[in-house]
Order: sequence, then structure tokens, then C-alpha cells
Amino acid sequence: MATPSDLPLSLYKANTEFQLRVNKLVMENWKKWLELSTRAMDDGIAEQQARVEHLIKAQDWAALASMPADTFWRQLQQRMGDASVTNQIAANVQAHFAKGLQDAVQTWQQDTARALGGVGDMSLSEPWKDILSPWGKFHPTT
Repeated sequence: MATPSDLPLSLYKANTEFQLRVNKLVMENWKKWLELSTRAMDDGIAEQQARVEHLIKAQDWAALASMPADTFWRQLQQRMGDASVTNQIAANVQAHFAKGLQDAVQTWQQDTARALGGVGDMSLSEPWKDILSPWGKFHPTT
């Protein structure tokens, strides 16, 4: 059976678990954004390398002169596709973070309610009565 002296430890555990869950979510979110940034950087490097190779393979001035226009349209099409994929990934990353945060808050609320509920019917010392008085369930009945 829970005693009033168990309450601080129970609340400490609930708060610590909540902090750990939120920290893990933040780290996972950072990792996903870093992966997205790394992917974009790798794509940019590959694109620059392909452009240089294309310049090196040009056989005459006419082929070299047509490269800027060809490159522009190819890049425009690629950027539109990239932007769509990036936006979808970003939305998924944020939705995952929001869902995880919601779950963490709900678990914390349940743990806290369980800890407070465990001492609700016991006779509490005055400091505890003052701390718990904002919750009607815990008003001392004398």
C-alpha cells in the first residue's frame, strides 16, 4: 500500500521518465533531419559531379553552349520532384514527433495521476495537504 512518503519518489520517477522520453524524441527528430540534410547534400554533390563530367565530355563549342539551357530545365524538373519528396518527408518527421510527444504526455499524466491517486485517501500531513489542495479530490475532509 502506498504511503504519503512514497509520493515524492513516484512523482520523481514519472517526471524523469517523461524527460527521458522527450529527450529521446528530440534526438530521433534531430537524427531524421540530419539524414534528410545529408541526403540533400549528397544529391547536390552528385549533381555537381555530373555537371563537371558533362562539361569535360563536351566535344565542341556548340555542345558546350547548349549545356546551360539543358541543365536549367533538367534541374528545374528535378528540384520540383525533390521539393515534393522533401516536403512529404518533413511532414512525416513532424507527425512522428508530435505523436510521440502526445504519447509521452499521456503516459506522464497517467503516471502522475496514479501517484497522486495512491495517496488520495490517506491522511496527509499539512504540507502535503497544501500541495495537493488545488485538486478537489485531495481536499482534506475533517
